[in-house]
Amino acid sequence: MAFAPQDPRIPDPDDPVVHHDRVDYSPFPKSVTFARRHTARLVAHWGHPALADDAALIVSELASNAVLHGGVPGRHFRVQLTLTKTVLRIAVSDAKGERLPRPRHPTPDDKFGRGLLIVRAVATRWGVRERTVGKEVWVELDLATSPVEL
Repeated sequence: MAFAPQDPRIPDPDDPVVHHDRVDYSPFPKSVTFARRHTARLVAHWGHPALADDAALIVSELASNAVLHGGVPGRHFRVQLTLTKTVLRIAVSDAKGERLPRPRHPTPDDKFGRGLLIVRAVATRWGVRERTVGKEVWVELDLATSPVEL
């Protein structure tokens, strides 16, 4: 697991936040679709359409994990997107902190267990942070180019 050189919760004065979005979702499978579509549209709208598919894939994998492994009756999971001048940060949090995610090594016959391997392959950096209640899985994608005017 890779860790960011700086705690993602602490704003970097040299890399200010340009855009931020936070949505809470009900812990149902359909919410994964909503979160994925919202992410793709928002990242493209923020001027980074080349990152929209990767961001949507990451959100889909992390939101699926939040629904399958982090769900607590009556508690939502949260997806936060933060865009700075150099990074797109994605954070998905849920209420079940006793189940910290870690990449598995599935066999070819396994139907599940590849989500974090996909996240690790796509992300520049990622990590897990325990919260007072629950956990947060965060991912960073470095911005390769300037935003595209839409």
